[in-house]
Amino acid sequence: MKRIAVDDLPPEPLAAAGLFHQHWLPHVEGALESGEDVMVTLAAADHSHREWRLAIAAGLARAHTPQRINLVAGEGAALDGFEAWLANAPGITGQYFESDGTGAGDPFVEAP
Repeated sequence: MKRIAVDDLPPEPLAAAGLFHQHWLPHVEGALESGEDVMVTLAAADHSHREWRLAIAAGLARAHTPQRINLVAGEGAALDGFEAWLANAPGITGQYFESDGTGAGDPFVEAP
């Protein structure tokens, strides 16, 4: 799975979506068209960015089937965890995931 790290997006959602479409979309589509599954990583953002990120993930998944494309917001080890999980989840595509940086943990273990 190819990881494409998107950085330096503006804090405003419309500006961020516009810059993504202008600068990053051709790069992501090129990877998908070459036959690679892709995980796009983004910096965490507030709720106002969720809709455009979901739309990108879903639209790219529809346009580039059977290649898989997912967007993940977070940093560090959380991104590595998502990448490992997605590599073993071949049916997951067109999704936008967010990490709080602490990991999801085991749902069957009571938190301290």
